[in-house]
Amino acid sequence: MSSQRLSDIDLLALTSSHTYFSSPIAWEDQVFYFMMLDRFSDGNENGYRDNQGNWVKTGSTPLYTSADWENALKTPQDAQAWREAGTRYLGGNLKGLTQKIGYLKRLGVTALWVSPIFKQVHFQQTYHGYGIQNFLEVEPHFGTGEDLKDLVRTAHENGIYVILDIILNHAGNVFSYAGDRNRYWTDTTYPVEGFNDAQGNPTLPFVKNPQPLPNINGAIWPAEFQDPDAFTRKGYIRNWDYPSEFREGDFGDLKDIRHGYGSDDDYQTSEALHHLCKAYQYWITYADIDGFRIDTVKHMDVGATRYFVSVIREFTQNIGKENFFLLGEITGGRIRAYDTLELTGLSAALGIDDLPDKLEYLVKGYRNPNDYFSLFRNSELVNKGSHIWFRNKVVTSFDDHDQVRKGKHKARFCADDGASKVVLNVLALNAMTLGIPCIYYGSEQCFDGEGGGDSADRYIRESMFGGAFGAFRTKGVHFFNEDNPVYQELTKILGIRQKHMVLRRGRQYLREISAPDNGVNFGLPEMMGGEMRSVVPWSRIFNDQEMLLAINTDYNQPRTAWVTIDNGLHQIGNVLKCIYSTDAAQRGQSVTVEARNGKAVLVTIPAAGFVIFE
Repeated sequence: MSSQRLSDIDLLALTSSHTYFSSPIAWEDQVFYFMMLDRFSDGNENGYRDNQGNWVKTGSTPLYTSADWENALKTPQDAQAWREAGTRYLGGNLKGLTQKIGYLKRLGVTALWVSPIFKQVHFQQTYHGYGIQNFLEVEPHFGTGEDLKDLVRTAHENGIYVILDIILNHAGNVFSYAGDRNRYWTDTTYPVEGFNDAQGNPTLPFVKNPQPLPNINGAIWPAEFQDPDAFTRKGYIRNWDYPSEFREGDFGDLKDIRHGYGSDDDYQTSEALHHLCKAYQYWITYADIDGFRIDTVKHMDVGATRYFVSVIREFTQNIGKENFFLLGEITGGRIRAYDTLELTGLSAALGIDDLPDKLEYLVKGYRNPNDYFSLFRNSELVNKGSHIWFRNKVVTSFDDHDQVRKGKHKARFCADDGASKVVLNVLALNAMTLGIPCIYYGSEQCFDGEGGGDSADRYIRESMFGGAFGAFRTKGVHFFNEDNPVYQELTKILGIRQKHMVLRRGRQYLREISAPDNGVNFGLPEMMGGEMRSVVPWSRIFNDQEMLLAINTDYNQPRTAWVTIDNGLHQIGNVLKCIYSTDAAQRGQSVTVEARNGKAVLVTIPAAGFVIFE
């Protein structure tokens, strides 16, 4: 893209001669995969399978082996270099990601969520992509616009949708306030010294339509954003719970964009919001994007979000993308997330409140299963049938790139002792319960997200391709290992999900259990003495079909239990067949329906295992 002004873009001309990739009928049928682009692939790996399944032997970075564990920590100097590398660009790019589409397809991924690819401020190492300086250019560290097109084209050829992470709430550190005062949020605007140049100095006039235009690596682009009124200019947020402050304040040095004012139903939109709409419409037309993940929705006025959603939805329907996906990052609890979705028309919310915590620690045996499953039941909170709303309104995951929920103790699921034994269970539980499942990159390779005594985000953003900041405290080795047992078993599980609609759209029920030598006294599995080592079963039911699934939270030994099933869908003497078990010998075996607690079957779950019966 060479345009410096939105006014130079003719969206009608761009769309008139192009046929766009259609949206899916139902997003709940998809399996998402989220990666940070800078940390995923640089295209230099050796010893992996390409998009056609052929071995690549021409790269320079070898595949990780257990002998490489913590090879970056051999000396204190090495360890310091490894930690510092995690704060900078590492080299992941669009071409590298394009080469790994086959890796994702074979895993079972059908929707790719890519961290922001837009050009960042020139003088900072905002490798994460959330410090945008130019809304019409791809960040050079990541590649070019043509590279983005090629990625989307390759993904579509392999049946994978592409979701771009976008930012509406703020731009990068594109200007500096005047003076050396603390720029805390205030209800009035602060004076500004100037737009920042390529070196980060406020040498550029902070005026509308500056003449001549500044260097393309300074200020903010496209040129329409070079307007003081495009920004709230009220300083950075300290009170994250005060609405005026968290909606108008800056995220540290990321500058808040003014969207407008007024009530939800009579919102007066700003020119800056119009510019954002056109910039993101451009990317849809240019690269054939299938959806957006919208950052920091909590920090936007409901009226602004609603306007953006309406503009994008009408635009995408006009070009044949009838179900363009609009996923909102809505922090602040389930009630806020539900209300925001209902008021704005967003397609879905990302994770809701404490769902990731309950998902993670249920599998590890430190949460009551009902705490997790009750999140999806009918309730006064949503006042809707859980099957209808939660099925496609929530994107669920257990690990992510921020982990705000863990405060000062950030680490991935596998950081706990023995957790790698049950990471397949948490991936399976996420995939096989209500919501749209999302895998955070590296989970299928058991990344642990550990690195130092602090809680820095860098440690949960390890590099898949190695480089100077690889996972497991390594350098110089990559992790695209399709022989990893977790990768292989997850591929089978996601294949079963794709085959059976009941596992994608069915309502769900946590099931009561009874001891194998009892079969009379039934109850929900729950913690005893602060932990739970038990069978945890649930059913998915759709169109009179039931499938029974269960995990075992005992890491060390198999567990057997009578498990309740639907009384009306089964007859005494019927059998349920095991179509998947982490113990291959159990696959194909059957259990017989008996008259216990209505109807029940006696099932055995391998140690730290997962089973599916139909």
